[in-house]
Amino acid sequence: MVFGRSIRARMTIATVVVFGAVVFAQVLAISLTYPVRARADLVDQADEASRHLAGVIGEHRFTGPIPPMKGVVTMQVVDRGGHVLAANAALAGRPPVTRAWPTGHDMRVQARVCPPGGCMVVVGTRNSASVYGSVVAYAAMREPFLLRSPFLPVLLSGSAAVIVALLGWGAWYGTGRVLAPVERIRSGLERISGQDLSRRVDVPDTQDEVAQLAVTVNDTLARLEDAVERNRHFVSDASHELRSPITALMVRLEAGMAYPDAADWQAAYDDAQRLSDIVHDLLLMARLDAGAETAKERFDLGVLVEEEVARRPSRLPLTMDVEPELFVRGNRLRLCRVLTNLLANADRYGDTRVWVSARGEGNQAVVEVRDDGPGIPVEMRERVFERFTRLDQTRSRDSGGSGLGLPIARDIARAHGGTLEIGDGGPQTRLVLRLPRD
Repeated sequence: MVFGRSIRARMTIATVVVFGAVVFAQVLAISLTYPVRARADLVDQADEASRHLAGVIGEHRFTGPIPPMKGVVTMQVVDRGGHVLAANAALAGRPPVTRAWPTGHDMRVQARVCPPGGCMVVVGTRNSASVYGSVVAYAAMREPFLLRSPFLPVLLSGSAAVIVALLGWGAWYGTGRVLAPVERIRSGLERISGQDLSRRVDVPDTQDEVAQLAVTVNDTLARLEDAVERNRHFVSDASHELRSPITALMVRLEAGMAYPDAADWQAAYDDAQRLSDIVHDLLLMARLDAGAETAKERFDLGVLVEEEVARRPSRLPLTMDVEPELFVRGNRLRLCRVLTNLLANADRYGDTRVWVSARGEGNQAVVEVRDDGPGIPVEMRERVFERFTRLDQTRSRDSGGSGLGLPIARDIARAHGGTLEIGDGGPQTRLVLRLPRD
């Protein structure tokens, strides 16, 4: 199964992409909005402290350090000349925290300063009628660590990556658990072949849609098995029923051929013989479709080719080239049928000569039957292996076969783990049989 095409993979990828986009969008939003909101809160606190200090110095002069206020790092009272008139204990004797001064009619000034100890937000409130005269009361709030370093975006991004990874794992695991019964049904169906439709898939005890699917699959397999069996019995019974009257007809035709006007009897006999061949082919195909087991043995394919060539009468001269010790394992009678069909095809459509060769190619035994007939067009090379398919130039009943010889030969070759193909031979026809060597 291709990873990117599986439902499990697509669900995992979709979960990671969708939730990843949402989570990282939130990370970006937090990374952008947190500094702004945090500094705004610091400004509000510093502004409140600054206003409070400005109100105090309107009626009271500090004789010592300014009393501390919660969260406020620096509190100073500074005049226009930059002299610190009052300060909290931590900044006693130090210069003003900032030189920023309210301009015009503004009573408030805001600044951000970054001394060696860290950055601070400073808010100053002017009081022109204080006990010190025209001064500005400054209050400073130190920025927290997360505003002074890239730790927050890194922490949020790392946390988001872990969350997305966990979501992906959860989607992969959860989808796998959900699809596990479906995979068992698929693998069970994969083991069921056209020759053995008696097997059924396991029905999970979940009593959900997957269990209903398994029940439906089993019901469909049962109906399919019944239909296939009916078809096999019909073909087999029909073939058997036809053989008896055809045999009787041929006996009568043979008797009639002894009379002087035997020409008409001979034509009728040829028709009956062809009909008999078709019935025998149908019976063999029914057995092949049913996957009937046959006895297999180890034998020399080259010797079998020589015997079949010697046994079968040929219309055209035949050239043979056979390598020794081409051992294969299979059913001799059925492979004889393959060779008979290939030789008959070449002898029927060849013009002057037929060539037969048997050789070894690696772990395969290759039998090639070639004739110098009109050849088979490239676009028809697969169609000739379809049942009852005959080329235009061979459709006459006088020269053509039944259209079952090559399909039967290919079915037998595949049943032996081999192949039967039409090779490139220019204007000639090359039928190539490949079987695994034993």
